[in-house]
Amino acid sequence: MSKSLKQVAPALLLAGLSQASLAAVSDAEFEALKAAMGELAGRVSALEAENARLREIAGSTVREETLTADSESAAPAAAAVPDWVRSVRVSGDLRYRYDDIEVGDADARTRHRLRSRTALDVALSPQLDLGVRIAAGSESPTSGNVTFGNGGSSKELYLDRAWARWRPFDGAYLTLGKMANTFATPQGTQLLWDGDYTPEGIAFGWSSDALFVNGAFHHLESDSRRANRTTYWGLQAGTRLSLTDAVELESAVSYLHMPTSGKGSYYGDVDDFYGNSSRCATSAASSCAYASDFEVLEWYASLSARVAGLPLALYGDLAQNLDADDHDSAWLAGVRLGKASAAGTWHLGYQYDDVGADAVLGLLRDSDAAGGGADITGHRFYGAYALDARWQVGLTWYFNNEFGKDLTGSATDYDRITLETQFKY
Repeated sequence: MSKSLKQVAPALLLAGLSQASLAAVSDAEFEALKAAMGELAGRVSALEAENARLREIAGSTVREETLTADSESAAPAAAAVPDWVRSVRVSGDLRYRYDDIEVGDADARTRHRLRSRTALDVALSPQLDLGVRIAAGSESPTSGNVTFGNGGSSKELYLDRAWARWRPFDGAYLTLGKMANTFATPQGTQLLWDGDYTPEGIAFGWSSDALFVNGAFHHLESDSRRANRTTYWGLQAGTRLSLTDAVELESAVSYLHMPTSGKGSYYGDVDDFYGNSSRCATSAASSCAYASDFEVLEWYASLSARVAGLPLALYGDLAQNLDADDHDSAWLAGVRLGKASAAGTWHLGYQYDDVGADAVLGLLRDSDAAGGGADITGHRFYGAYALDARWQVGLTWYFNNEFGKDLTGSATDYDRITLETQFKY
């Protein structure tokens, strides 16, 4: 009943009474009648208020039930998203580098270079992973850099990695494809392997807290129609020990068998052997081939400690080619103080390299020291500072480097400074 109707109802009722009836009613009875009508109007108002409250409660219940139903219908949709989709991880890095290189008496060479890499990894199950990485750089197996130039032309993208990894039991792995190098190295050094090298083939291994084993069958050339078809294999066994709470030791022994003798160049020009010895059947460059196999026995050790609250690393690596007749050994040694990781942290280091012409396969080793390859010696100072956990600036100075002494009898001087900034995500 509306407010206006409630107000006029008593009046209409009273007006409907005949004049005679009113006359027959005493004043007291009339006042009692008005009071009764007022009480009736109050009860009607109370009933309407109660009805409004009940309608509000009913509406709230309906809305709550609707929201609950929506949530319940959304839950299966969220649960329907496969676990492997949720496991997708994107990572990568971008590095800008300035190079200043002086070789012998030639004019200095300067250049600006970029390395950009983006990786996508996914866990299909707890035992199975897949990954792909694309890089802007060059085809070189040991360099991910592209040099700025050609009028600002677009730079090419390359398939840098594409792999599948199976973990059959705790600590074990089997990887197929084009992958990160699984052979461990001391403090990321590059006596045998450049850091940008992504081998192609099969790798396997196992590790625990204290022990690790790695093995591989990789292709330098897999096409049977190519005269230099070559697959190499290697095994590595090592240990990681905590000598004290602040001192750790890592050491490993490796053996590599690379049947390269009599095979032609694998990358670059037909006479590019990257500091290794070659023999030529005729005066034609295309007749040249590697002079020996690489049956390399390697041992390394790395000691990590803390000094004055800073990380300290001492490391060394030694390799010998059991198949070469001469210039068959290579070694490096170095020290590093600090570690550029969190914002405001830094490191400084020194390293010396001495690589005989036939000690290791020059194609795959460090591409920066003395221009890359084998038959080199030299020093380097390096350092980096972390402006952020994902942003560093660094400098490396290669000084008194030489190359070519073993094969030519006369070494060529090589000095280089690289200044770079790197971002990771």
